[in-house]
Amino acid sequence: MRKVTGIGGVFFKCQDPNKMREWYKTHLGLNTNDYGAVFEWRQATDASQKGFTQWSPFEAATNYFAPSSKDFMINYRVENLVLLVEELKKEGVTIVDEIETYDYGKFVHILDAEGNKVELWEPNDIEYEKLGVEMESQTTK
Repeated sequence: MRKVTGIGGVFFKCQDPNKMREWYKTHLGLNTNDYGAVFEWRQATDASQKGFTQWSPFEAATNYFAPSSKDFMINYRVENLVLLVEELKKEGVTIVDEIETYDYGKFVHILDAEGNKVELWEPNDIEYEKLGVEMESQTTK
């Protein structure tokens, strides 16, 4: 079973997410929106299919990364979240919450060996792209 298939997102805490989004837009050319920026790329196994990676600055006081006390969280793209979670439970990995399902994918959070919260995402890239179009967001390519 393929487990992680790529990086789904990079999330980090900062003092002023609006200022950070603007700085990255101005100085590094990211096409930012209210949630950060989305990088668009082509999947290695099928170049006709798009893939996406989210970049998001969060308020320094966010509890979204809890129970980790770190200032970052990595989101990994996975192929089959339900089967992976079953395997991780057998291996004694801490599963922080239940799998949540949205049109654009399934999500769950785990803790790594040092207590860093990790987000696992089984993406539905077609629906994710539709959401971006509805929000009138531009991806960074």
